[in-house]
Amino acid sequence: MMEVAGPWTEVFEGSERMEKSNGADTLLGSSTLTLAPLVTDSPSVRRSQPILITSSRTKTVEHFSSSVPSIPNPFPELCSPSKSPVLNNSLPPTSSDKHLIKVYGEDNHSRSVWVSPRATAREVCHTLVQTAHCSDQENWALLELHPTLGLERCLEDHEVALEVQATWSLKGDTRLVFCKNYAKYEFFRKPVLFFPESMISDSADVSKGMTLSELIQNLLRSGTCPEIQGFLHVKEPSRKAWKKVYFFLRRSGLYCSSKGSSKEPRHLQYVADLEDLNVYTVVNSRKLYGAPTDFTFCIKPSRNPVRTQDLKILCAESEQTRTCWTSAFRLFKYGKQLQCNYQLSKLAPQSPEGTNLTENKSRSEASLVAMDFSGKAGGRVIQNPTEAQNAEKEEGQAWRRREALRCSLPNLNSGARPTSIHRSQPWFHGGVSRKEAQRLVEKQGLVDGMFLIRESQQHAQCFVLSLCYQLKTKHYLVIPCEDAGRKYFTMDDGLTLFIDLLQLVEFHQINKGILPVCLKHPCVCVAL
Repeated sequence: MMEVAGPWTEVFEGSERMEKSNGADTLLGSSTLTLAPLVTDSPSVRRSQPILITSSRTKTVEHFSSSVPSIPNPFPELCSPSKSPVLNNSLPPTSSDKHLIKVYGEDNHSRSVWVSPRATAREVCHTLVQTAHCSDQENWALLELHPTLGLERCLEDHEVALEVQATWSLKGDTRLVFCKNYAKYEFFRKPVLFFPESMISDSADVSKGMTLSELIQNLLRSGTCPEIQGFLHVKEPSRKAWKKVYFFLRRSGLYCSSKGSSKEPRHLQYVADLEDLNVYTVVNSRKLYGAPTDFTFCIKPSRNPVRTQDLKILCAESEQTRTCWTSAFRLFKYGKQLQCNYQLSKLAPQSPEGTNLTENKSRSEASLVAMDFSGKAGGRVIQNPTEAQNAEKEEGQAWRRREALRCSLPNLNSGARPTSIHRSQPWFHGGVSRKEAQRLVEKQGLVDGMFLIRESQQHAQCFVLSLCYQLKTKHYLVIPCEDAGRKYFTMDDGLTLFIDLLQLVEFHQINKGILPVCLKHPCVCVAL
């Protein structure tokens, strides 16, 4: 028996007894035991009395809250505005129409975010940029990844994230990955590179005096693209063999020819409707599907869960051919919507104050001009391309002389900038293989200037600069060398020396040197 000083009431589950307290009726039917002091005028002490518990239960149950005063929070600054010690982003929002989705980073760690039912991929990316405190707000994307089947595609900015998830199989391992994608709208900037003349159908109207480049640009501005044709390897159903077939991609759908490259209606076979399919890039296609090349993609119905029997796997001869086909699929399916998405992407908000470290590096080369400040009247713009190229070489040589002089100073502290400073840079990826480096570059977009640096697996103490140029990944060996007892790095047999890899990258972000293009976009691993 427990004795409690002061007036009190004893409440047990299932009780129906009504007691009088100061003339007020109280129903005892709570599912918990509550001790609540009662305000009375009598100072006498009452001992507990047995309460009769009947077998029947009432349908109406009232919950009593404790009147014990709450303890003040000693750390209010660590709590959310609602005075809860739990962080805001882990609690469901006040509105009931929010849904929780899980998004993975490239380090396989995930983050859950609350989104509205009609939240688009662009809005989800914006939310992740804010919650993950990303250093910039541009060129982010959601990647739909099917690891078992080796399929992946970049969600369009206007696609609704929850509608995409609704098409997934509950037993699958499909996920959304938050990553960089610089090539999402690259075909609007360089259409001739993405749509080579050899792949454009000869039925294109060029009789109005327009060049092929002007025709492509006009079509892209109107939200479409020219008809595409060419040979593709197709995997025959229920067989391991691959067959080479001539395909045609038109506004009305995808067709193949039953007789060589004939386009006669009696030889064309209808393959798929563009409105009801998605196009995916296939990763590791040689191992998974026995593809003849690595440039594989597939199409599947967009409304159905991913099943192997529904996949139409196609294989191209080169990366440019595959990119042309996949870009044309997107343009024919979404049309003007992609043009609107591209215009919105250019209006993306600027990086917040303090995080615009890459703002100058992301500018287009078209906004940079060669200047000559040798005269007394101030600077002048160099109009002659040959003179501008010579000025660039002279500036590079002057930069090398200044660096050589700085490194030869006797009071230079060699430990002030260690040679291992590259390990803390986002563009350094350690000892990844050549194939994995190409995969990382392709995943974040085959745009000119995308790069990373890795350790060479074939040459000890050497590094490799992997750079994307014209839809291809090129690799440049960075060799260590010594001069006057000092260690340097070089890519041009000692003509240009760098004291560390960070200096090498900073130089080539401004000067091409031996590279075909300046370093623009570091290939980074996004972690949430």
